[in-house]
Amino acid sequence: QVQLLESGGGLVQPGGSLRLSCATSRSIFSINIMGWYRQGPEKERELVATITKNGNANYADSVKGRFTISRDSAKNTVYLQMIRLQPEDTAVYYCYANIRTYGASYNYWGQGTQVTVSS
Repeated sequence: QVQLLESGGGLVQPGGSLRLSCATSRSIFSINIMGWYRQGPEKERELVATITKNGNANYADSVKGRFTISRDSAKNTVYLQMIRLQPEDTAVYYCYANIRTYGASYNYWGQGTQVTVSS
């Protein structure tokens, strides 16, 4: 089991930047995959970026070149650096963790943090 606590959301103007943080209750190296999903108004939840415990990152096409996922193992925290934000990036952003143990796979979610891009 793992608890995820997001922070860093807020209101930003188009073209601005934000950094989201996701603090975990266990070592990030014990977590198979961590990442960020988002759900915009009247939209389905979609993948934004993931990072494996080996450090391999994956991004949605819509955020490639603008968002960067990273981690700090000393702080057991995963970050999402977002630049050149656009109104279509407005969404609730959720931290995600997948843990595999004894052949079973478990998914965990944070409570979400609101990102609003507006002038």
